[in-house]
Amino acid sequence: MRNTFGNVLTVTLFGESHGPETGCVLDGLPAGFAVDEEQLKADMAKRQGLPELSTARREADEIRIVSGLYQGKTTGTPLTIMIANQNVRRSDYDELTDKPRPSHADYTQYVRYRGYSDRSGGGHFSARLTAPLTAAGSLVKQMLVSAGIEIGTHVLCLGDLNDRPFDAVQPEIREISEKNPPVLEDAVLAEMKAAVAAARTEGDSLGGELETAICGLPVGIGEPFFDTVEGHFAKAMFAIPGVKGIEFGAGFELAKMKGSQANDPFVNREGKIETEANHSGGINGGLTNGMPVIFRTVYRPTPSIGLPQKTVRLSDGEETTLTIHGRHDPAIVLRAPVIQDAMSCLVIGDLLASFYGVQWLEKINR
Repeated sequence: MRNTFGNVLTVTLFGESHGPETGCVLDGLPAGFAVDEEQLKADMAKRQGLPELSTARREADEIRIVSGLYQGKTTGTPLTIMIANQNVRRSDYDELTDKPRPSHADYTQYVRYRGYSDRSGGGHFSARLTAPLTAAGSLVKQMLVSAGIEIGTHVLCLGDLNDRPFDAVQPEIREISEKNPPVLEDAVLAEMKAAVAAARTEGDSLGGELETAICGLPVGIGEPFFDTVEGHFAKAMFAIPGVKGIEFGAGFELAKMKGSQANDPFVNREGKIETEANHSGGINGGLTNGMPVIFRTVYRPTPSIGLPQKTVRLSDGEETTLTIHGRHDPAIVLRAPVIQDAMSCLVIGDLLASFYGVQWLEKINR
């Protein structure tokens, strides 16, 4: 099982949902960067979400950096992040060892690992593993911001409720740092709260979409053919539990356009080459073109719902029903923006390290 992402700046993930700890190892970081641990805590708090909109499982998510940091600065050697699991209830999952949950990894991991995997709470396939990924991405984000690169993700839709999309045409998107939930417009947030409450009461769940914008990337970043910017982002996004689709720029709407509509004409704005539109989402030929990289992801409704569902007992192969108990998010998309930000930062950091070398912070052209 491969648990490492990246080529030069890599992250290796470990742990299970109800195990003692989860964590990750970041390798290939630039040396000498001063880490703001308070910012790490703030991003971990965002991942918790609003209590009324997320799971009843609340973890302290206290980060312990046990290597790779000395006197507050990165050493350039592997940086290890540990996060303890303190609020676990394995008993909620006793029945699920024999009754796999529909649309979860319970059955596939049972077969793949011959029944030896720890499946409590999803085990290694749980969204709990996004906690160390959020911490790792938050650390890299601090480096990117110091280099003039900004990243922001917001909930574009929850069910049939929509937020205002990023303006893909403008060369600069100044509001992206303000779009991370819970900073939604009051009216939109109130509607989302009501929709989540209704789904929870019904024992059901909701899906949605996230939209990410990344500004300030140099032109020409990417590694075609097989490590294109789109390919690198897609691989990272599909590692987030619940993601089932991704599109860049105008995405699938391009199928309805003519070339004259879909193309992004080049213009000279005060000596800088840009494009009039951004239907390509800031990427041409798998390389960044200097415009904001914009993409959207689709999150499925949370599979763990309170309604009875059909399943099959693994012990005898007989069809049966399952009612899932425990603590689950009625809409995982609401807690995912900071996770998607984090994964985006790991992608960008690796692409920059691949292009400029490990000390990319010193070499990036501004």
